[in-house]
Amino acid sequence: MQSKLPKVGTTIFTRMSRLAEEHKAINLAQGFPEFDCSPELQGLVDKYIRAGKNQYAPMAGVMALREAISQKVCTATSYEYHPESEITITSGATEALYVAISTVVHPGDEVIVFEPAYDSYVPAIELNGGVPVFVTLDPQYEEIDWENVKSKISPKTRAIIVNTPHNPTGNVWKSSDLKQLATLAEEYDLTVISDEVYEHIVFDGREHISTASIPSLAARTFLCGSFGKTFHTTGWKLGYCLAPKELTAEFRKIHQFLVFSVVTPFQFAVAEYLSEPAHYLTLSAFYERKRDIFLDAINDIGFGIKPTEGSFFQNVSYANLSDEKDLSLAERMTIEAGVASIPVSSFYDRPTDFKTLRFCFAKHDDTLLRAADALRKVAW
Repeated sequence: MQSKLPKVGTTIFTRMSRLAEEHKAINLAQGFPEFDCSPELQGLVDKYIRAGKNQYAPMAGVMALREAISQKVCTATSYEYHPESEITITSGATEALYVAISTVVHPGDEVIVFEPAYDSYVPAIELNGGVPVFVTLDPQYEEIDWENVKSKISPKTRAIIVNTPHNPTGNVWKSSDLKQLATLAEEYDLTVISDEVYEHIVFDGREHISTASIPSLAARTFLCGSFGKTFHTTGWKLGYCLAPKELTAEFRKIHQFLVFSVVTPFQFAVAEYLSEPAHYLTLSAFYERKRDIFLDAINDIGFGIKPTEGSFFQNVSYANLSDEKDLSLAERMTIEAGVASIPVSSFYDRPTDFKTLRFCFAKHDDTLLRAADALRKVAW
């Protein structure tokens, strides 16, 4: 059989997690929280299961949750999405991203992708016959060269995918970046697909600036979000997509044939949980503390470190310590030191070895300290 994704094999996340399990290593590779979600949220799930909310939800999602999302986004950005026609609940943000890409990309269409990039973007583009066009950034980048982005646009360019806060670099876009994006999207009539799953994890006084904050940009954007990262519930696979009415109508045509609807009692539970903004507005402080504990613990190892601006990932450069390729080092560290990470070259189309590893610090304090102790024992 001819493969539709001939270049795709087992993901680096599965590979490193399997290696971590095999060698009983501390897994700072895969991006999931080590801790459980709120007991209150668990109680709400139990409440709605016992209340009989166990059958199919509406295809677009439980209305109470759509209304809660609309209110939440409007409070943050002043942009109002209509719960009935512009908000769809999805099976995680990955489904939202896949459906958004499938909605707009036709064979031969080009899609601009900033790399390093989350690994679901390119396969979704290629499965729909599209062609990814890469804007390549250093894993410690601070600024985007928007003239370079503009040079990538051609008559075939259909869409552009953006991600802020960014995985894996942790970079948080500034308002100037969003304005540049809005200008290019309008000038070249581009659809924007915005991955904002880490919206509530930003550090050092920064603010997440959503595509919804610029009305002209929101009018041409699929905004994809997730409650998995926000509420430590990645296994629930509960996400959403916000888009103008016309785009949402096309989005739902595909969504209904992928999953139709998403787990019902979880939707009711999250809808009620969102009524208290502190449940998500305190998340930045929670993770900033985790970041600082991890950085303080590894500070004396000799890594080159730019403190991450957002997300729960930290990139470190080992260029001053070793010439070893990042994949080789990541595997050796897992086996010999007992700490698993992700080689950042895995996030590029053509593996570029920047001598950089990505660590996930969404872990218990003790786990982070034990990982730092183990990393000090690596034979450089």
